[in-house]
Amino acid sequence: MARLASIGAVKVFNNRAYRIYTQGNFISLIGTWVQRVATGWLVWELTGSGAWLGIIAAAELLPSIVAGPLGGAMADRMDRFQLIRTAQILQAFQAFLLGTLALYGLADIWLLFALGVFLGVVTSVNQPARLSMVRNLVRTEDLPVAIAINSVLWNAARFVGPVVAGVLIVFLDIGWAFIVNGLSFVAFLIALQKLRNDIPRAPAVTGGRVLPQIVEGFQYVRRHQGLGPLIALLLMGSVFVRPFAELLPGFADAVFGRGADGLAMLTSATGVGAVIAGIWMSQVAKLQGLTNLALHSLVAMAIAMFLLGATDYFWLGLVATAMAGCFMLVNGVAAQSLIQYACAPQMLGRVLSLYGLSARAGPAIGALLMGAASEWFGLRIPVVAGGAICILAYLWALKRQRSIAEALGEGASSAPEQPRTSP
Repeated sequence: MARLASIGAVKVFNNRAYRIYTQGNFISLIGTWVQRVATGWLVWELTGSGAWLGIIAAAELLPSIVAGPLGGAMADRMDRFQLIRTAQILQAFQAFLLGTLALYGLADIWLLFALGVFLGVVTSVNQPARLSMVRNLVRTEDLPVAIAINSVLWNAARFVGPVVAGVLIVFLDIGWAFIVNGLSFVAFLIALQKLRNDIPRAPAVTGGRVLPQIVEGFQYVRRHQGLGPLIALLLMGSVFVRPFAELLPGFADAVFGRGADGLAMLTSATGVGAVIAGIWMSQVAKLQGLTNLALHSLVAMAIAMFLLGATDYFWLGLVATAMAGCFMLVNGVAAQSLIQYACAPQMLGRVLSLYGLSARAGPAIGALLMGAASEWFGLRIPVVAGGAICILAYLWALKRQRSIAEALGEGASSAPEQPRTSP
């Protein structure tokens, strides 16, 4: 926190509601990364299969295809505070149950699959409300900084969480990693309770049927000359780059010859790269130039995949994952900031649900594809092929960069009142 304040983010943390929310959220995010690493390692111990790594990742992420748009409509129609609170309780239940099963030796691959689906549904419904909450906590002009700080904390947790997970797995039992995650949700619930009177409770949309409102969200993005291409590019990066994280247990063991410690180092390197990028973004983040960052970070992510797939040297693998983490954060912060600026307020939950859909369902689809391909071609070729596909997407968008930036309202001091859409 002190480092962030020293680089100019202190005005955001002067906001009591944002400060409390961020502190509780950070503890919860550490727990999330503890569980992610523990789940991947448990799957690898049970099966030794890259395909199962992809399947379990998909079990958590694929439900967002249905639950994500529903969550977006709920975020626009319901009390977002209560929606987030209920989701934290259900996520804590899942973590405690999985930890208990693991401690007693009762966890098997199909139970992991079922609990992953449950967690995926809850998280997908919760995500649009959680993302849109930032807009209620800070001024519009502070959104890029606030989003960058949130991403710094997410990726700081990506660094801390695997270290905690490694210690718990090596010195205690893998079940304790899941228990720790459950406790982290309790900490976030305490923070939310302190904010019950600080967060706006009125829904953005009242009345109407849910399904037509979900369709309206898709149509809004499809017609928007900036949001449509932006979310399409996010989806490409999510499908063809981000799933490398789900394959890291296999890289740590089969490619680099390292165990759980190697997995923790690779995952933590991703977090270190992202934290460095997030600190930089929190200093320079402003609307002007964000489209350029969103576009060029995609090609940098692809280059990181080429490096990861081409090397046998562990230290180069660490460089590649750090580079991937760095540019994934730049891409995510730039895209989410542009969405928050360009989107009409009454559509924010539904549009952010599509952002979440690309961020969650995309890696799930990619993990399935890469995991299945790894059974035939090994772990390296799928990540290199994913990078090559993202290069093609980058070249497609490069020709349209100016029109995308204009449609997203770059240079405006606040979110536009009316969306820029095609006729």
